Amino acid sequence: MIKAVFFDLYGTLAGFSPSRYEIQSAACAEFDIEVTPTGILKGYAIADAYMGDQNATSPVRLRDEAGRDAFFAEYERRVLQGAGVEVTTERALEVWRRVRSSRYELTRFDDVLPTLEVLRARGLTLGMISNINRDSAEMTEEMGLSDHLDFAVTSVEVGAEKPHPPIFLAALKKAGADPSEAVHVGDQLSSDVEGARGVGISPVLLDRDGNHKDITDCPRIETLPELPALLEGW
Repeated sequence: MIKAVFFDLYGTLAGFSPSRYEIQSAACAEFDIEVTPTGILKGYAIADAYMGDQNATSPVRLRDEAGRDAFFAEYERRVLQGAGVEVTTERALEVWRRVRSSRYELTRFDDVLPTLEVLRARGLTLGMISNINRDSAEMTEEMGLSDHLDFAVTSVEVGAEKPHPPIFLAALKKAGADPSEAVHVGDQLSSDVEGARGVGISPVLLDRDGNHKDITDCPRIETLPELPALLEGW
């Protein structure tokens, strides 16, 4: 019986506004680089997978300035490579710094609150697990999620990132649930799916951009409102 449902933040409950394509295309234009919406979606899928792998071995939040620059240069290079553009890591870092200087914010997806309300009405405990380097209370308040989640845990509070067990175990403790009684919903194969499975939590892949249509080893949904029906048949 499922008692608790956990959610990733970025790519699951919230995304960037303006969109990643709008941010990237504006930054790239300053370097005479042209990209397409489809290409940027593909590029971010590749780059985010790289981030998940790196956080599993050498968390970005623990690196010094030079280490973070090296990571984000490679991250941006993979974004552009996925979009069909080859650049040096030096140029990639320049583009990334322009991206970082752009005005954007993390905003909640429209389908989040209606879905959380349905799940809360069923008596489920709801939590957020995020690798973001921010205080959880501050983050949930800023995202308008404080009244819709029972708790949140972040990597800076726990001292460990997904896919490592401590952050998932911290969520289980707050929820008062055993791993077999919990589900984790996220958009990353390494951080979310493999991380949850590693501690015995059942994963659900939220594939908003349709990057993982071939996944068959765990439940896959493309919108959050699909989740309640999926859980009914668990």
